[in-house]
Amino acid sequence: MATTSSGAQKPSTTTKRSTTSRKPAGAGTRTSRATSTSRTASRTSTTIVERAVLVPVGAGLLARDNLVSTVKGLAGKYRTRTGLERELKRYERRGVTARDRFENQVRRGRMRFEREVRQRRSLVEKTVSQNRQRLDRELISVRRDFEKQSGAVSARVERLVTNAQGLIGS
Repeated sequence: MATTSSGAQKPSTTTKRSTTSRKPAGAGTRTSRATSTSRTASRTSTTIVERAVLVPVGAGLLARDNLVSTVKGLAGKYRTRTGLERELKRYERRGVTARDRFENQVRRGRMRFEREVRQRRSLVEKTVSQNRQRLDRELISVRRDFEKQSGAVSARVERLVTNAQGLIGS
């Protein structure tokens, strides 16, 4: 027996068990095995029933605890006017940050689009200029060839006219 701080003896909470009453495994009769099996089945079904009841109860208590914690947190933040103003300023800063981030994304997108347009315009203008220069060179070449051929044709026509006049006059 244990003693308390006042010196009185306190009854022991542990009980002594006799090892002589135990039977070796398999030494029981068929009816004791059946009784043991039915007790095990009964304990298992009791455990399942207890779990079926305790799980929803525990979930409900957890949800209640979370709700109480959230309400206490909000009550703590918004209890005073200064607390409320502090939270509102915090939300405002967050909103300003989100707005600025969005505006920067839009600005970057617009600049990217304008850069692509300038590059494409530059490429088109360069291609048009090259094609114009090539066309001018081709026209000059064709004009020279035409002038040469027209000079040769007019000389030939003059010779034919002269020959025809000579043949007609003789």
